[in-house]
Amino acid sequence: MHATPDRLSMPYRDCVGIALFNAQGSVFIGRRMPETDPEDTAETDAPWQMPQGGIDKGEDALKAALRELHEETNVTSVSLLAEAPEWIYYDLPDAALGIALKGKYRGQRQRWFAFAFTGADTEIDVETPGGGTFKVEFDAWRWERLSRTPQLIVPFKKDAYEKVVAAFADIPQRLKRA
Repeated sequence: MHATPDRLSMPYRDCVGIALFNAQGSVFIGRRMPETDPEDTAETDAPWQMPQGGIDKGEDALKAALRELHEETNVTSVSLLAEAPEWIYYDLPDAALGIALKGKYRGQRQRWFAFAFTGADTEIDVETPGGGTFKVEFDAWRWERLSRTPQLIVPFKKDAYEKVVAAFADIPQRLKRA
């Protein structure tokens, strides 16, 4: 058992999240690989999520979103649809504080982007993204209704996903009409 750090003295990690929509208005979700890294224990029960990742120091958030999407899914054929109007936050549960996210952060502060996927499903490769040059994050993927994603995510991220759903709620209908 570890001593729980002072949550309020810890920063949030700046990250991006990506809602990748297909032409039918569904979003990409990936099933998280069972974690072998003890620092990532907070996410061991997270079965499905949308792509997300850290913003490198000095990196533009949109560039980070495109980079993370490619690193996790192999996808590069996209067009920007929208950016969530504000940062979306989530906090780690107490049991993961000081362990997950390398033990440095209380949670994440995320910029969310919605992209239209303009390629074919065969472009998506979660098993060897970037031809095998990137760390594998997902062991499976599927298209899902955006409104269902809060029920599929690890519980401590549910509120954040509800904000993502609200920010991009109009996109599925826009795409179906296009």
